[in-house]
Amino acid sequence: MLKKYPILKWTLITLASLIVLLVSFGFWFKSLIPPQNKQIATSLVENLPYVTENIPAHRGKILAVVTSTATMGNSGKSTGYELTELARAYYVFQANGFEVDVASPLGGKPPVVIDDEDMGAYDFAFLNDPIAQQKTSNTIAIKDVVEEDYEAVFFVGGKGAMFDFPENKKIQALIRNYYQSNKVIGAVCHGPAALVNVTLDDGRALLENKSVSSFTNEEELLLIPDAASVFPFLLQDKLIAQGARFNPGAMYLEKMSHDQNLVTGQNPWSVWAVAETMVRQLGHTPKFRQITGEENAVKILNAYHEQGAQKAREMIKEMSADAKTPFDRLLIAKHGIIAAMRGKIGQFYDLIRLTSFAKKMEDAQAEYS
Repeated sequence: MLKKYPILKWTLITLASLIVLLVSFGFWFKSLIPPQNKQIATSLVENLPYVTENIPAHRGKILAVVTSTATMGNSGKSTGYELTELARAYYVFQANGFEVDVASPLGGKPPVVIDDEDMGAYDFAFLNDPIAQQKTSNTIAIKDVVEEDYEAVFFVGGKGAMFDFPENKKIQALIRNYYQSNKVIGAVCHGPAALVNVTLDDGRALLENKSVSSFTNEEELLLIPDAASVFPFLLQDKLIAQGARFNPGAMYLEKMSHDQNLVTGQNPWSVWAVAETMVRQLGHTPKFRQITGEENAVKILNAYHEQGAQKAREMIKEMSADAKTPFDRLLIAKHGIIAAMRGKIGQFYDLIRLTSFAKKMEDAQAEYS
């Protein structure tokens, strides 16, 4: 039959070859992914020296605000606050001498989003921390917050924030009063949705001519193509419409904006920078913290986007030679997948090669050790 239909023959051969290539690539790609560290899930706060040792004298309290929204509008998609965005800021504040309370629009136990792939030692420690869990299971209703009790407020991200932060009058009043009294206001990812309807006493929008970062349209639409109909607005568009000078960084990488007492970050990878900048704005030098492997991977990825693949390779080589400078090659691989999703085949190829190079450097270092 195939002799009679040579086109069919070559079509089948081509399809079979393609399948073999895809399967081979899949096995090879899987070999680049580091094994999951199962012990990390048992992390305890008492085993984190950054949080437990050399804590400054009590410097006051910071209020963290999380969403109470469990579903994205009428889409049926579940949501909540992002655990990693609360946990990392919580411990930065605590390590620098601040007590942290947690509030939400409705109070009580809010919905939470836990992404296992993004969880690190601090995030699991937060889940295993009875004090932190008591606070997140019994959040203060925003209407009951005593503004004078806090030195700063931090709005945690999570897509639910798009629904219950913008129109909340208590949130608007708290932000207005804090801004005008020069208290520090921080927000990350979708947390800046809290800022969009705040008007100052002189009638100007809070955001007018302010440098601000938040989750970008590009980041939103990649994973939720119909985001414009799911959310009441796209956050980047709304911030710009309110007069903000929007300050975006590379997709899914750290970007932080600091404009006087307003500190905002683009996404979950910006939490460390936002929290430590808030501490600095409060008049204190943030204590030393060992940079995480994820943060170092972000540095490598930023170097790739800004200076090219060769610079990224040099950084990988330097970090691999220093046991005190870990980096998470899984994040580099994930960005390769993101590049493929965006149709940027050249970037995909570069980032997969960087992931392979990172594994080779790590294997060589392990053999040398």
